[in-house]
Amino acid sequence: MIHYIAMKKLLLVATIGLTAVATLRAAAPEWNTLPAILARIVAPTFPARDFDITKFGAVADGKTDCTAAIAKAIDACAEAGGGHVIIPAGEFLTGAIHLKSNVDLHLAATNSILKFSTDPNAYLPVVFTRFEGTELYNLSPLIYALGQSNIAVTGAGTLDGQADESNWLAWKNTSSRKQLVKMAEDNVPVEQRQFGVSNHLRPDFIEFNRCQNILIEGVKIRRSPMWELHPLLCTNVTVRGVDIFSHGANNDGCDPESCRDVLIEKCIFDTGDDCIAIKSGRNADGRRVNVPSENLIIRDSTMRDGHGGVTIGSEISGSCSNVFVENCEMSSPNLTCALRLKSNAMRGGVLQNIFMRNVNVGLVKDSVLQIDFLYEEGAKGDFKPVARNVVMENINVAQTPRVLNVKGFPAASITDVRIYNSSFKQIKKPDVIIDADVKLINCSLEQLKKSKE
Repeated sequence: MIHYIAMKKLLLVATIGLTAVATLRAAAPEWNTLPAILARIVAPTFPARDFDITKFGAVADGKTDCTAAIAKAIDACAEAGGGHVIIPAGEFLTGAIHLKSNVDLHLAATNSILKFSTDPNAYLPVVFTRFEGTELYNLSPLIYALGQSNIAVTGAGTLDGQADESNWLAWKNTSSRKQLVKMAEDNVPVEQRQFGVSNHLRPDFIEFNRCQNILIEGVKIRRSPMWELHPLLCTNVTVRGVDIFSHGANNDGCDPESCRDVLIEKCIFDTGDDCIAIKSGRNADGRRVNVPSENLIIRDSTMRDGHGGVTIGSEISGSCSNVFVENCEMSSPNLTCALRLKSNAMRGGVLQNIFMRNVNVGLVKDSVLQIDFLYEEGAKGDFKPVARNVVMENINVAQTPRVLNVKGFPAASITDVRIYNSSFKQIKKPDVIIDADVKLINCSLEQLKKSKE
């Protein structure tokens, strides 16, 4: 059943009284759980030992390959019991960097720059990873760790992936993506899913896989091959004060995938895809691993260009719950929407307890809230996508084509979606709601006034 809600009708829905709002607050106490979640998210600290990469042979000319020197510094730091691997002022060229437990990779100055090689062979041998929610062995992420504890990337400097259409970004339409998905659907063992240079599956920039106690703080990230920050199956993750500007295809800003207890705060996102995209695995492979993303806090951040300010999906087969977004600024003619949920009948997943409050939106391209369960394969599948208990409060929007763009289908479930105490201005189009239960409560809506000819 399809409802194209006329503006006049929407205004009536939006003026339900304060009694209803008070009842709603009493029924949604989840914000009270934040102190307990935050108490578990503690950034790692490191011994006061410094390992300057120039002491291990690194040369700050932007041309000399410093991969081996950086690896030696990391090994020495880990063997000493931990500390800081220092990237001093200057430009350092490197291939893959693999961190170890108790090591902080620290860019010490604003002009400390790590430039990453665009030669795919610099990211061999292949490592255990996920590509868009499916496990495989592929080129190493530019910065990678597997099964480590107490690791960090910090400082005032810049990580430059040097990706453009002449190298990594030219790989965006590879047929290997479909090959990998089919292998997973056919239950091919992960050890046999070996991909490499010839397969053209781009690596992520920073991926910490099955790690705990993680800090990414202060750095600037530019020109990523694909996803910028990808904590995967991690616990206790802090992303703070990171400045991301990277506009290539699939350049999501931060993709916590199958992670628990994550704090993202005081960051700037200006991206070629979703600013933040919470994941939990794709299709059969996501259900096989079956680890949800849960207890994620996003606050005090700025979202500019991107498909969604905060997105959940589309690789969400392992489900997601308890997402809290507050005190953010979002605005760009290229920002599709503020809050975006996406799945389909191949991915399924339960997306529940999603909360956003105190967010100012200057301008979005499509809508404030987008729920798309007709994404890609749409209703063609046997796995029911579910969205429930999605609540937005005190969302102030200066300009939006529409407030809602919510698309379900009869076999899906989108229920208990509410927006209240919010204002929306310069609305151009009626909202779209397909097979979904959505309410606006105590909201004000203003249509864009047409200029007189």
